[in-house]
Amino acid sequence: MPKITFPARFDFLDEIRDLVAKTAREGGFTDKAIYSLQLAADEAASNIIEHAYEGVTDASLDISCDMQGDTIVITMHDTGKSFDPAKVKKPNLKADLSDRQIGGLGVYLMRKLMDDVFYESNSTTGNLLTMTKRRG
Repeated sequence: MPKITFPARFDFLDEIRDLVAKTAREGGFTDKAIYSLQLAADEAASNIIEHAYEGVTDASLDISCDMQGDTIVITMHDTGKSFDPAKVKKPNLKADLSDRQIGGLGVYLMRKLMDDVFYESNSTTGNLLTMTKRRG
């Protein structure tokens, strides 16, 4: 599937989730797996909108979602601020809610729900997030 460009706004998250669901359904993923894929894509897109494009109102987000054999490959490309995923601390899920640090669950969920999550940043071409999940 070719890339689709979405405005980098929260009101387009439904369309992004629908794209992922359609591709995954056609690829033979179960409803439970599709929900997990949608959640990972939602978290990724939300992080891009909220953090990479913080304060930018006219940004866009390129997404492609393809099946490669029994693996779904979701890529998101943006030209916003980069970040270092290695600096994202693993959240303390056992801590009381009132004691938990705000944020950090998005990257954690992406890593838990997907088989592979790869992020690269290039000062010329922007940021590229690639997430993969094998069926079954």
